[in-house]
Amino acid sequence: MTVNGGVSFWLQQVGVPTPRPALPGDLDVDVAIVGGGYTGLWAAYYLKRDQPDLRVAVLERRFAGYGASGRNGGWLTNSVTGGRAQYVKTHGREAAIAQQRALNATVDEVIAIAAAEGIDADIRKGGEFEVALNPAQLARLTAAAASEQSWPATDVEVLDAKAAAARINVAGVQGGIWHPHAARIHPAKLALGLAQAVERLGVAIYEGTTVTEIVPGEARTDHGTVRAAHVLRATEGFTPDLKGLHRTWLPMNSSLIVTEPLAPAVWDEIGWNGREVLGDFAHVYMYAQRTADDRIAFGGRGVPYRYGSHVDQDGQTQQRTIESLTALLNRFFPSTRRAAIDHAWSGVLGVPRDWAATVGHDRTTGLGWAGGYVGTGVTATNLAGRTLRDLVLGQDTEFTRLPWVGHRARNWEVEPLRWLAVQAIYTAYHAADRGEQRGRATTSPIAKVADLVAGR
Repeated sequence: MTVNGGVSFWLQQVGVPTPRPALPGDLDVDVAIVGGGYTGLWAAYYLKRDQPDLRVAVLERRFAGYGASGRNGGWLTNSVTGGRAQYVKTHGREAAIAQQRALNATVDEVIAIAAAEGIDADIRKGGEFEVALNPAQLARLTAAAASEQSWPATDVEVLDAKAAAARINVAGVQGGIWHPHAARIHPAKLALGLAQAVERLGVAIYEGTTVTEIVPGEARTDHGTVRAAHVLRATEGFTPDLKGLHRTWLPMNSSLIVTEPLAPAVWDEIGWNGREVLGDFAHVYMYAQRTADDRIAFGGRGVPYRYGSHVDQDGQTQQRTIESLTALLNRFFPSTRRAAIDHAWSGVLGVPRDWAATVGHDRTTGLGWAGGYVGTGVTATNLAGRTLRDLVLGQDTEFTRLPWVGHRARNWEVEPLRWLAVQAIYTAYHAADRGEQRGRATTSPIAKVADLVAGR
C-alpha cells in the first residue's frame, strides 16, 4: 500500500529525527537565521566555520530539513534559476558566465563538504540527462543544446536516439542532452547530516519555534524574541506565512512518487548505470533519479498552487497526482508497470514574480535573505550560504559580486489574479503536452502565458 504524505520517503527511510528543544525565551545573538533548511544551514555552517566567535542561532518551525530540503528530487545540479539571459540584460555576458561557473563549482563544493563532514548522502556524480520523446520536444532539445553550446562552462553533449537509449532506455526516446555538472543525492541524509555538522561547530538550532515576523534587529517567535545584528530569512516556500511577506514569493507545490526496489532484470532493461539525474523536455516537465537502493524516485507538478498562497504542511498528495505520475513513469519505463509505488509526497518551493533566485543583505538594517529557487535550490542554497557569509562579514568577494546578489522582484498580484495566472499557465502547458504527444505542434499562446506569469 502506498504511503501518502507524512513528510517524505527520504525522511521516512532514515527516520524522522528526535526534535531539538524549542527556543527557551528571549535571546541575544550576532546572527539569527530563520529557517532550518539547506539555505539556513549552509549560511550557519560557513559563518561559524569561518568566524568561530560569532553567536549564531537557527530558528525552525518544525525540524531541520522538514521542508523542501528533505522532500526534493535529489538533483545537485548547476541550473541558473530563471536562465542566464536575465543577467546578460542587467549585468552583461561576463556576469552571466560567472554565475554559471559559480554554480558548476558549487556542485563540487557540496560533494567536498559532505565528504569532509562525514555526511553519507548517497552522492553519485553522474551528470544531468534530459530526453525528448516526440518531435516537438526534440525541436526544443535541439534549440536548447545549440544555446547551451554557445556559452562556456556548460559542457553539454548531444545524443541521438540510439545513444540516448543506451544511456537510459526511456521508451520512445528521440534524443537527449547530457552535462557533467550534476549529482544524485539523498536529500534528507544531506539535510540531517548538515544540521549535525552545524551543531558540532557550536551553532544552536531551535526547533518547534515559529517565527511570525522579522524586523531589523529582531526575529519574533511564539517562544520569545531573538535579537541580533543580522537576521537572515531562509524560508523559501514558507515565506508567505511571515507577516508582511504574503506576496513576496508564491508557494508552488511539487510531488514525487518512489517505487519499491526494482529487480535486476528490470535494471538490465532500463540501464541507468551512470546514475544520472533524469529530466525531459515536456512543458510540464518530470524529474527522476535512480536511488542508492535501486528504486526510481519520479516527480513532477501535481496541484501546483493552492488559492491564497496556502502553504501545504503535511505533504499529502492527491490521488489523481499519484496516478498521473505513475502513468508517466510506466510510459517512460514499461517494465515498471508491475512495480509497487511505496510512497508519494509533496513539497513547497518558492517562486518569485520574475522566476529569478536571489540573495542579499541590507547593511543598514542587518536584514538578509536568500531563496526563490523555483525548484533548483539544492546547489544554489550552498552558493547562497557562502554569499550570505561574505555579506554579513562585510567582505567583497567573487560571491558578493555575482549578478543575483541584491536582486528584488516585484510582489505577486492579489488574489484571484495570481491563482488565475498559475492555472492559466499550467492548463496551457498540459494542453500543449497532450497535443504534442498526439503529434501536434505547440501553439504560440504557451509562451505568451508563460511570459505573463513570469512577468517578462
